[in-house]
Amino acid sequence: MKLGIIGLPQAGKTTVYNALTRSNTPTTASAGRIETHTGVVDVPDPRIDKLSAMFKPRKTIYAKVTYADIAGLEGNANGNISGVLLNSLGQMDAFIHVVRAFDDDNVPHPSGSINPARDADAMLTELLLNDLIAVERKLERLVDERRKGGTDKAINERQTILFTRLLEALNSGSPLRKLEYSPDEQRELASFGLISRKPILTVFNTGETQSAPKMELDHPSVALPGKLEMEISQLPAEDAALFMTEYGISEPALNRMIRLSYDLLNQQSFFTVGEDEVRAWTTRRNATAVESAGEIHTDIARGFVRAEVVAYDDLITLGSMVECKAKGKFRLEGKEYIVKDGDIVHIRSSL
Repeated sequence: MKLGIIGLPQAGKTTVYNALTRSNTPTTASAGRIETHTGVVDVPDPRIDKLSAMFKPRKTIYAKVTYADIAGLEGNANGNISGVLLNSLGQMDAFIHVVRAFDDDNVPHPSGSINPARDADAMLTELLLNDLIAVERKLERLVDERRKGGTDKAINERQTILFTRLLEALNSGSPLRKLEYSPDEQRELASFGLISRKPILTVFNTGETQSAPKMELDHPSVALPGKLEMEISQLPAEDAALFMTEYGISEPALNRMIRLSYDLLNQQSFFTVGEDEVRAWTTRRNATAVESAGEIHTDIARGFVRAEVVAYDDLITLGSMVECKAKGKFRLEGKEYIVKDGDIVHIRSSL
């Protein structure tokens, strides 16, 4: 999973990035400059810790999440996002949109005042307008292709119907993530980099004692005291625990944001275990066994024979694979089995 952290200048994008990745990237303003800082973090999961203690493998590998701090968006509502910046945005699976809600006289707001509703709307409008321009241009090219007769008529007609539907949504002010797409349409759009299709989580970057602004959004949102969370993330574990207790914080921002990231992208974890390795894998919710096998390796999915499955809770309760088999908790499943969060899976493959 790759999530891009976006927001207006002085919103605190890099502060939130540092809190999530335990980095110390300078938080000085980068208005007008296109910069991307990337950090890969382990997904904290007590289940894999327990499995590792049980199997004592040579390696324990956690699932990974990539967060990218993407600077360069100005929220000027002209829709002309540069090619370099658009490429960075297009590589993300989802966006974390940081909206400034904190007051700080040492960090003047570019617009002269703190107004989360205004700032949130400015960024969302920028993303929508960029897609509107891209879709209009695509439809113009489709008209030219029909006139010249140089492309497959069926493909042209299919794309014209699809992009006309996208244009109608964008003209009504609706981001493309709110539309439903068939599998064929998803494949059709995969190479177009339409950024308002991507899921988005708004993070209100608050002061230490502030709560989230009261706003109606069409997507999930959360309040986060970015500066405080960044300071906690850079402390030794023992000091961080004391600091969190003092401020009434139940868990680090990273844990909370990863859960929200998984929910945003409809993802879950399954595990493979053994003496050599205990490992967490990420797959979409409601994925089949063969689809989840593809997360391990495409060859394993191609040669899929069956999946040996034990639920995490059953293994922990019974204490061993031997007991799970004895109690009927060890199952053989086929390609269409829907993998559950926490399943321990061993794929039998002919390749």
